[in-house]
Amino acid sequence: MNDAGHWLLSVFAWPWWLCALPLPWLARRLLPAAGAGAPALRVPFGERLGAIGGRIGPARAQRLGVLPWLAWALLCVAAARPQQLGEVVQPPQTARDLMLAVDLSGSMDERDIELEGRTVSRLVAAKAVIDAFLERRQGDRVGLIVFGERAYALTPLTRDLDTVREQLRSMEAKIAGPATAIGDAIALATKRLQARPADQRVLILLTDGVNTPGLLEPEKAAAIARDAGVRIHTVAFGGYGAGLSVFGLPIRMPGNAALTDEAGMKRVADITGGRAFVARDAEQLVGIYDEIERLEPVKLPGQRLRPKIERYAWPLAASLLCALLALLLRQWSSRRSS
Repeated sequence: MNDAGHWLLSVFAWPWWLCALPLPWLARRLLPAAGAGAPALRVPFGERLGAIGGRIGPARAQRLGVLPWLAWALLCVAAARPQQLGEVVQPPQTARDLMLAVDLSGSMDERDIELEGRTVSRLVAAKAVIDAFLERRQGDRVGLIVFGERAYALTPLTRDLDTVREQLRSMEAKIAGPATAIGDAIALATKRLQARPADQRVLILLTDGVNTPGLLEPEKAAAIARDAGVRIHTVAFGGYGAGLSVFGLPIRMPGNAALTDEAGMKRVADITGGRAFVARDAEQLVGIYDEIERLEPVKLPGQRLRPKIERYAWPLAASLLCALLALLLRQWSSRRSS
C-alpha cells in the first residue's frame, strides 16, 4: 500500500464508504427521468405538487439542489468514521504471576517475634506482613503454596486476592508436617507458574529452616525454575529462638540463627536472578516485602500507542443540518412563489 493509502486508513476507519459519494450522480445519469412515461405514483394532490415545483423555477431548484448533495457527501464522510490521532500514551499493564510459598514447619510456631508490643510466633508475624503485602498487589494473579514435610497448593493463581488472604489467615504451623521440603515447594510453584502464559513469573519463598525431606534439592529445583522463566526471591525469617530467659526476658542466642539456611537461600535466588533477604524481626520482614514490591511493581509500562479519537459526529451533524436547511428553504421558496 502506498503512502496515500496509509494516510487514508489513518484518517478514516472505514474509507470504503467514500466510494458511495457518486451514487446519487450515477442514479441521476443512468436511471430514467421521473417525468418519463406514466407516473410511478398517483396521489390526489399530485397536480398541486407539480404546480409548486414549477413555480420554484429551474434556476432556484438548481441552487437548492446543492444542499442535498452536500448532505449526502457529509453523510458518506461520517459513515467512513473520520478519526484523529491523539497524543502518544504508555498505559500500564498488570500481567504479573506471583506465587507465595510459606513454610509451615514446626519451627514456624516458635514465639520469638515482637509484633505490635506482644510476642508472637514466626507464622503469625509472617501472615500479618504478607496480608498487608497482598492488599497492595491488586492487579496481579497470586497463588499460595504451603510446605512442611510436603508441598501443597493452597490456592491457584487468581486475581481474587481476598480469597488468597482468607486462606493465608487460616494457615497453622505443622499442618503440612514438621519438616521443611523447600525443594519440593519450589518445584510445585514452578509447575503452577509454568502453566500461565505471562512473561512475569515470580516466586516469593519464606522459610525459617533448612531443607530436610523431599524429592528435589533446592538448588536443583531452582535450576528448573530458572529454565521455566521463574524468578525466586527468598526470605530467611526467624528470631533467635526462645533459648534461655532471665526474669522472663529472652536471651538472644546467635547460634540459633544458623538454623536458617541463609547461604542456601542465597544460592537459590542467585540461580534464578532473584534476591535473597534475611529478617530477624517483624520490622525487617516488613521492609523486605516493601523492597520486593519495589523490585516487582504491580504496574509495568505497556506498549506505547496513539489513541484514535472518533470525529464522525461533526460531519454527521453537518449532514443533518444541510438536509434540514434544504427542506426549510424549499418550503420557504414554495410559499414565496405561491
